[in-house]
Amino acid sequence: MVMRWWRIGNAILVLLVLPLVVYLLNRVLAALERIRNASDQIVARGGELAGDLDGLPEALATTDQAVTDVATGATRYADSVSKLLS
Repeated sequence: MVMRWWRIGNAILVLLVLPLVVYLLNRVLAALERIRNASDQIVARGGELAGDLDGLPEALATTDQAVTDVATGATRYADSVSKLLS
């Protein structure tokens, strides 16, 4: 009698639980493969992007100079307006 319950339990394990585990493992591995492909594309395109950043220091220097010029002009304008209003 006890042996029959063990056989029924083993049959349930093999017929129901094991396929479910294989199915879930297959989904996890498929998602892992998609993540791996996406990360490979990011690395490849990131290398291409690094080549486009060669002129960045000169562009930042130009931007810094433009900000300084605008700040100087704005200060002069504000001083002029302040004198007119007082």
